[in-house]
Amino acid sequence: MLASSPSYSRAPPSLHSSSSSGNAFTGFIPIGLVEKVTGSPIRTRRSALKVTCRRSAQERVIEEKESSSQKMAAEETNNNKQSFKVSSGEKSPLGVSQVDKGINFALFSHNATSVTLSLSLPHKDDVNVVELVLDPSVNKTGDTWHICVEDLPLRNVLYGYRVDGPGEWNQGHRFDSSVLLLDPYAKLVRGRSFFGDSNQKFAQFYGTYDFESSPFDWGDDYKFPNIPEKDLVIYEMNVRAFTADESSGIDPSIAGSYLGLIEKIPHLLDLGINAVELLPVFEFDELELQRRPNPRDHMVNTWGYSTVNFFAPMSRYASGEGDPIKASKEFKEMVKALHSAGIEVILDVVYNHTNEADDKYPYTTSFRGIDNNIYYMLDPNNQLLNYSGCGNTLNCNHPVVMELILDSLKHWVTEYHVDGFRFDLASVLCRDTDGSPLSAPPLIRAIAKDSVLSRCKIIAEPWDCGGLYLVGKFPNWDRWAEWNGMYRDDVRRFIKGDCGMKGSFATRVSGSSDLYQVNQRKPYHGVNFIIAHDGFTLRDLVTYNSKHNEANGEGGNDGCNDNYSWNCGSEGETGDAHIKSLRVRQMKNFHLALMISQGTPMMLMGDEYGHTRYGNNNSYGHDTALNNFQWKELDAKKENHFRFFSELIKFRHSHHVLKHENFLSKGEITWHEDNWDNPESKFLAFTLHDGVSGQDVYAAFNAHDYFVKALIPLPPPGKQWFRVADTNLESPNDFVKEGVAGVAETYNVAPFSSILLKSM
Repeated sequence: MLASSPSYSRAPPSLHSSSSSGNAFTGFIPIGLVEKVTGSPIRTRRSALKVTCRRSAQERVIEEKESSSQKMAAEETNNNKQSFKVSSGEKSPLGVSQVDKGINFALFSHNATSVTLSLSLPHKDDVNVVELVLDPSVNKTGDTWHICVEDLPLRNVLYGYRVDGPGEWNQGHRFDSSVLLLDPYAKLVRGRSFFGDSNQKFAQFYGTYDFESSPFDWGDDYKFPNIPEKDLVIYEMNVRAFTADESSGIDPSIAGSYLGLIEKIPHLLDLGINAVELLPVFEFDELELQRRPNPRDHMVNTWGYSTVNFFAPMSRYASGEGDPIKASKEFKEMVKALHSAGIEVILDVVYNHTNEADDKYPYTTSFRGIDNNIYYMLDPNNQLLNYSGCGNTLNCNHPVVMELILDSLKHWVTEYHVDGFRFDLASVLCRDTDGSPLSAPPLIRAIAKDSVLSRCKIIAEPWDCGGLYLVGKFPNWDRWAEWNGMYRDDVRRFIKGDCGMKGSFATRVSGSSDLYQVNQRKPYHGVNFIIAHDGFTLRDLVTYNSKHNEANGEGGNDGCNDNYSWNCGSEGETGDAHIKSLRVRQMKNFHLALMISQGTPMMLMGDEYGHTRYGNNNSYGHDTALNNFQWKELDAKKENHFRFFSELIKFRHSHHVLKHENFLSKGEITWHEDNWDNPESKFLAFTLHDGVSGQDVYAAFNAHDYFVKALIPLPPPGKQWFRVADTNLESPNDFVKEGVAGVAETYNVAPFSSILLKSM
């Protein structure tokens, strides 16, 4: 999220009511068989009760009614009761693990006074339910509660915890034993069955496990792409939105899924990118905005920046019905297929906050009810701090939370083979437990130094919603890269013709040495981008002067106001041929600037065909064509807009002068400029020198509203200049990969256009 992103208010848990169609209570049912664990067998029976559940924040009433026939059924099962032998269990690892004696469950809580493990067991006809109360004298070591249960099925058991403790809110506690809580270390999570199904908006999130399936087969010839950072071209994308639209033409059962993405890998290869940065794929609740009446209760959180669990892949990104075991397998199949195509997988991860909202409208699903004042930052009055803009802030540099984050990251690397991470609002990870900034945050250092993570790309979004702006100053240990927000702003302003921006534009396209040339940092530690998921799409950047967020339900008050956009003469869609032509030209100018800049380029899904959100610069809540990739639009632009974007990416790959390992020296670049101090000057030209092969690259950008006659420098000895790109020309002449000979001593660069030459 951008620093200026709006708060995502979180809805409270709605009352589970049997009278609400499709919203019947789906939690575990205490059936009167709870016993303290003493090492003796615990017996369960099948639930044959008619149960009506009513829950508020303070109370939960269970009414049980047994008919005579039900009693007879219960008696009939007495002779065939299923029994489980339990033992004290082990304190590590946290979460669920298979041990010699059975299945071990371990949960951290420093402040809890009681913990109950709830198990829901699969059965052909109905469900066996048992709740096991853990005895702190037997089932607790330090701050870890643990129990081992024998004879449990090896898969499809659903589980959760009820946790109780001190009730003093003024001490930071939020315990409520009536709420079933998700294990923070659950490796698989079951929620609702289908993405966005409003009939299941109150679905419970359960932990589950699979110790039965065979290990995933990565293949004998499998290997990681291991692409050097200087060679990356990143494509920011949303798994669901990529193929959810009917225009994708793929089987509806895999549309919007991990498998759906696999079907479209040929498009990614055709485009030329070699890394995908996936918007959040950890389990999240897409219907959280619909849990109470509010101005945004029509929205579906399709971006996913509201994590429920940090270990489990989003179950509703599986094909067909959202199944967590299937989601895990299909996520691996997606990674394997992308790697086979030479494409790396970077995950956008959200460790700055969770889905659990604030104290006004709490949405308690896990951390809050397990140990609120450990997992979250609190102010001196023990109220939640909010540096995320989403109601809570994860206490990232607390040792327990830091261990959780590191375990999560390593899980995704070892289990799912991902290649890197982009950390949302990463400045939060640089705050102490009281929210004060740290110069050497323990978590940031630990991530940089961890041996398992050593092969990974680690990218910070170096700001947060509390004003901690760390672009160029993010603690890095020479490992961390950063989203370069200054690149975005300066390039936008120069290309649209703002005065006084030429020097800043030159600094950005040459690698932002003012930000990153310190210690052992490299140009590629700056991730250059003009467009990201937050804000305008590229087409909207040249179509709208102002945001148009009315569909979000907040009266247009959400979203960033500082877009540095220009509508080229008319707000929104127009039939004016001159304006339309200028907009096309400007989109190509932006892409050309991005692809010839030193550093790591990143582009947004859909910009390769000119996707529009009609001026909405904060479209997180629209599971519609507003966000979904429009494949018919791509087909319509395949031979012009897409071709230009694709060819330019491939040009970057084949010219090493555009992706230097180190910052440029004087002999590697020549600025054809003697007018630096004139704020009215909006023309910039330069040559990048290839001292090995003599394949120099010349680029010129004209942000004036008139032609500029550029004096073309002499090519290297024995070479001549060929025109590769001129954004003022129509396709296919706007980009000719083999080059067009006959470049004269001067070149008339058109208004709001750019050119690219190469020497051969």
